[in-house]
Amino acid sequence: MSDLFKAPKGTYDVVAPFSKLWLEVKRALSESAILSGFDYIETPIFEDTALFVRGVGQSTDVVNKEMYTFDDRSGRSLTLRPEGTAGVLRAILENRLDKGPLPVKVWYSGPNFRYEQPQSGRYRQHTQVGVEAIGSADPLLDAQIIWMAQYGPRSLLGLKKLRVLVNTLGCSKCRPEYRKLLQIFLAKVNLDESTKSRAALNPLRVLDDKREEVQAQLGQAPLPGDHLCDDCSTHHQSVLHYLDVLGVSYESAPKLVRGLDYYERTTFELVHDGLGAQSAIGGGGRYDRLIETLGGSAQPGIGYGLGVDRTCLAVQSENENWSSNNKRGCYLIALDPSATDAVVNLCVHLQKQGIVAEIALDGRSIKAAMKGADRSGARYALIIGQDELIAGVVTIKDLDSGEQSSIALDLVPQHLSSIR
Repeated sequence: MSDLFKAPKGTYDVVAPFSKLWLEVKRALSESAILSGFDYIETPIFEDTALFVRGVGQSTDVVNKEMYTFDDRSGRSLTLRPEGTAGVLRAILENRLDKGPLPVKVWYSGPNFRYEQPQSGRYRQHTQVGVEAIGSADPLLDAQIIWMAQYGPRSLLGLKKLRVLVNTLGCSKCRPEYRKLLQIFLAKVNLDESTKSRAALNPLRVLDDKREEVQAQLGQAPLPGDHLCDDCSTHHQSVLHYLDVLGVSYESAPKLVRGLDYYERTTFELVHDGLGAQSAIGGGGRYDRLIETLGGSAQPGIGYGLGVDRTCLAVQSENENWSSNNKRGCYLIALDPSATDAVVNLCVHLQKQGIVAEIALDGRSIKAAMKGADRSGARYALIIGQDELIAGVVTIKDLDSGEQSSIALDLVPQHLSSIR
């Protein structure tokens, strides 16, 4: 027998029981966009390579080191998307959404691909839920976007160790002068050659370098928030005011830059203290000139991306038994062939009521069927035999408590309504 194939390095399969958590996290991260009236959008997994070079930024590690790029059979250079924003903005421009009512508000979900060193929480294929809003520079929108990003992790998933970091990077008016000051400072710092090259292209990214030996030298570095123009300062103070109004707990992070070139003004990150070195589960910010860079007319924009994979790790770090405790639905067992039709009809009826229902197959014994019920993760076992058929009832066993009772057949959906 030949060796079995394995998933490529840096990827993994999402299988049960972990897949239940994965789907729940994906739903939770999407919910705030749906509640906020954002429309769903889906774009191709691969795009013209030039889109990412121009949109993500030539100086980024994403473009220089991490993209999966290939020539198709016609010789066109294509790239598996490394992030969501560039492709979504391309779709907005191509479909002329920016010519309609503004702001354009969309959300999306799907895999991204980056060739990087695999480690816990960092994969070569990772799934994100993201949002983009184009056509408004209102600081209230910035605060709403940050509220949306933290709502799912905090309110729906109950993460207690999540922190929201907020900063401002200035704009095209005030940042050039600040950039010069930072470059002058960094020229006096003992940096390795790779970091010196990065500083020449985008000195702000050095501020966010996670290495202790670099951060130890940045104590006196000039910070973006100290060199803002009046408009940027007013904008940032308004964002913080609205975050307070929205009840968002946040921390000021004056060195927060994130890894993409297009951010300006508001930038933010969600980090979880249970994830170790790779603590970020997502983030985003404002990119008021990006859509113009991609060929559109000047429009302000803001968005974020949240990692489903890392958020799952955050949930597991706070609740190791989440998957096994997340029992739901029911498992239907026919004790006799004569009860099979009744079991099938009840199963379909429950499913139409929105209740998860699964049928024991292959005529298993009650002992084997109950083992199957336990493995299924169901909350209840519903058992019908000849006695139940005659009496018009169903035997219901609570697989958590072990309690067992008989319920009239037509009352079963009402009895199980609590597990929808």
